Amino acid sequence: MQETKEKVALSSIAASAGLTIAKGIVGLSSGSLAILSEAGHSLIDFAATVMTYFAVRASGKPADAEHHYGHGKIESIAALAETALLFLLSGIVIWEAAQRLFGSRQGHVEIGVASFAVVLVSIVVDFFRARLLYRVAAETSSEALEADALHFGSDMWSSIAVLVGLCGVWLGHPWADPAAALVVAAFVCLAGWRLASRTISSLTDEAPPGAAERIERIVRRVPGVVDIERLRVRRAGAVLFVDLSLGVSRTLPLDRVAELKAEVARAIEKEMPEAEVAVITAPRALDDESVLERVLVIARNRALAVHHVTVHAVGERLAVSLDLEVDGKLTLSAAHEIADGLEQAIAEELGPDVEVETHIEPLQIEDRTGEDASPERVAEVGAALAELAAQLGPLRNVHDVRVRRTEEGEIINFHCRVDPSLTVEAVHDHVDDVERALRRRWPSIKRVIGHAEPHLPAA
Repeated sequence: MQETKEKVALSSIAASAGLTIAKGIVGLSSGSLAILSEAGHSLIDFAATVMTYFAVRASGKPADAEHHYGHGKIESIAALAETALLFLLSGIVIWEAAQRLFGSRQGHVEIGVASFAVVLVSIVVDFFRARLLYRVAAETSSEALEADALHFGSDMWSSIAVLVGLCGVWLGHPWADPAAALVVAAFVCLAGWRLASRTISSLTDEAPPGAAERIERIVRRVPGVVDIERLRVRRAGAVLFVDLSLGVSRTLPLDRVAELKAEVARAIEKEMPEAEVAVITAPRALDDESVLERVLVIARNRALAVHHVTVHAVGERLAVSLDLEVDGKLTLSAAHEIADGLEQAIAEELGPDVEVETHIEPLQIEDRTGEDASPERVAEVGAALAELAAQLGPLRNVHDVRVRRTEEGEIINFHCRVDPSLTVEAVHDHVDDVERALRRRWPSIKRVIGHAEPHLPAA
């Protein structure tokens, strides 16, 4: 894309230089103010296209330590400079035309084949150059190339006005030449005004028309977005910078929030490839949050591990009980302080009348080193698990038994099969029964972790 912009800018330089020289020679030889004004217009176009070329090259540089948003604004500055040149030329042409029309200075114009030829060639060149520049400017969102397209487009129409003026002079109306020059100046002023308004809008970070509404429609289609709190859009060269602040449910885990931000950015960039999207999120408390979700959010925000959260309605009051895991090496005083802080936060969330009870449990913070037990010990534990499962409940097919020895005792892991129609609560109770019975048989066992799997019927 950058290479295409530079090639088009270089070709515009060559076209402007050729037209400027041809119009200047014919204008001086014929004395036509209209042609001379066109030569001046082309000369400014030549200077503008040179600026455009260097602006396009500079704007294509990536962001750096001094220019965090890239160098796209350089194109806007070049376009603004071109606007100033357009207004300067139109002022000079209007002054000279007024002198010839209403003053004492009457210019002598000699019309020949060369006069008509250079204007006709200029019209053809300007037409095709403007079409090419407009197309590339639209594809690359280049303000500098769009400025060049405006120059060549206004040149074409002003050349048509010059052609009409030349015909008037050829038919014996000498005033037609300065009148045509005034028309040229009018076209130049119009092009300058249009270019200035667009360039100033870009330099003042005015949002492109319709861009914010289009982005909002895209974002609201992404599942998980609760609200759009802030949306800011601005253009710098070919890049459309989009800053978004979204409201999301505070119950979402952090990895889901990160994925949601990526989904929003991808959705926008898919429909608007020129966009560079930055998304931040703010947690929102939704009306449909359950008490359990609210308690878990509070614990998560305080980086605390809780489980067995139970919520009861006691008359018009709520009663919440939970297990809180803390470092087992903490003193009871320190652990109780953590629990008090959690209970206070829950009360602030659910209301002062809520009843909160916390059961403190030790949490294993550091990995314990250990080693696998002997095959004989694994077989002994496996046989005991199978026996207890058969005695105590519906557990069957005990397998994947692992026994590891640590400084604090043995850690037992096992899998078993259970009727898939049983509830999670019932299965948990049955597994707990087996775990407790095994620890009573061998007090050296520190912990037992049973994993229940649904029993699959034979195929």
